[in-house]
Amino acid sequence: MRIFSIIAAIAVAAALYFAIVDRGALLALFGQDASAEDTDDSQDTGAEENAAASDLVRVVVQKSIAQEIDTAVSLRGETRAARVVDVKSETSATVVSEPLRKGENVDEGQLLCRLDESTRGTALAQANAQLNEARARAPEAKARLDQAIAQLAEARINENASTKLSAGGFASTTRVANAEANVATALASVESARAGVQAAQAGIEGAQAGVATAEKELERLMIRAPFSGILESDTAELGTLLQAGDLCATVIQLNPVKLVAFVPETEVARVKVGASARATLATGQDNITGQVTFLSRAADETTRTFLVEIEVANTGMNISDGQTAEIMVAGEGATAHLLPQSALTLNDDGVLGIRSIDENAIVEFHAVQLLRDTAQGVWLTGLADSVDVIVLGQEYVIAGVRVAPTYRDLVQ
Repeated sequence: MRIFSIIAAIAVAAALYFAIVDRGALLALFGQDASAEDTDDSQDTGAEENAAASDLVRVVVQKSIAQEIDTAVSLRGETRAARVVDVKSETSATVVSEPLRKGENVDEGQLLCRLDESTRGTALAQANAQLNEARARAPEAKARLDQAIAQLAEARINENASTKLSAGGFASTTRVANAEANVATALASVESARAGVQAAQAGIEGAQAGVATAEKELERLMIRAPFSGILESDTAELGTLLQAGDLCATVIQLNPVKLVAFVPETEVARVKVGASARATLATGQDNITGQVTFLSRAADETTRTFLVEIEVANTGMNISDGQTAEIMVAGEGATAHLLPQSALTLNDDGVLGIRSIDENAIVEFHAVQLLRDTAQGVWLTGLADSVDVIVLGQEYVIAGVRVAPTYRDLVQ
């Protein structure tokens, strides 16, 4: 019995050896290949992995590297003349000059409309005559004042002498009283003479005002250009009766010319007075450069936008008033990514951003700021210097899930 037990133990030990240590020999004993079984195991594992991979959402990813760009503010505006003035008559008279035609260049001070003098020359001559008369009265009034002052001095001397003689008993009180009366009379004469001098001076000043008024009235007959520019309208026709406030001509100044636009309140902090600007007109002219000269500090109550003005040289007069202009106002440089507009998405909170993947293909959401929209795509800030952006399929995944990425560069 003991022999059978020992033989059975040896048989079991041998079976375990071949099953664990030398499995290949055991399989060969039964006519099977060990490599075939290993292949089956590996195929099972690969199938499981392929099945797991097929459950992941496939997305297209683009690797984006940040670039340094000029953060110009894009505006849409128009050109405006630097100055526009309706030159009007300040008096009533008939036009006696030939008209100038619209479109002509005029210089500062150039005569636009000359009005009929009528009796204004006579009025000036009369005013001058009154001035001369007033000036002639002035010496007479001054002489009367000098005479009154001399008489006052004499009266005071007599008064002083009478007072001293009366104190010594050599003059009567009547003499003293007469001397005092003479002094009072002389004082009154001096005051009267001074009033006469003042009246003469007032007469001179009044006559001078009359002369100035007559001269100004004659000056108003010559309506001149307030600055150099271009006539936007014909001047008043010969023989036209102009009343005070009637139009003689309209003059505009186009050099320099202004670019006028309105900045949204979200962009107003990026626009500075003195910043350089560039514009392209609807005609295609794009070599227009200038500087910001004004930025409103009060927003329009309706649109919540701020007025900005840019001064541009127009020596060739190639820019007209009222042309549409696409304006770019230079700002400080910034680092941004150029991505397709379709890559933008919103998260559950309505925040604008993009979805990307990390090194483990896990989806992440990043909020972004839109700097500029171009034909090549949109410039965005708020991202790292290098990011793998999901450009196709981002609407079907959320942050935290794993995806199966395919890079756009490989697709192309």
